[in-house]
Amino acid sequence: MASKDSDIDTPGDASDLPPEAAIDNVDRDLFRKYERLRQLRIEHRDLDDVITRLSLDLHVNEIQLKRLKKRKLMLKDQIERYESQMIPDLNA
Repeated sequence: MASKDSDIDTPGDASDLPPEAAIDNVDRDLFRKYERLRQLRIEHRDLDDVITRLSLDLHVNEIQLKRLKKRKLMLKDQIERYESQMIPDLNA
């Protein structure tokens, strides 16, 4: 016989949940997105610092520098996607 607590972790239809639980799920999801966005911004800033320092070096490995720049651009794209997901659609 399953305990009542194990039913909480089972994904189900949102209508099965009490309103408070649905709000909690939305809050958790939003918190995860904000946290991921924060991590991406930190990584982007750190990469920017590394790229700047490496660019000053006359003996820099150009391939490594290009890879770092590509990674930084990918991070920027991810940041923009997260930001657009978190901004409510004004046309809705």
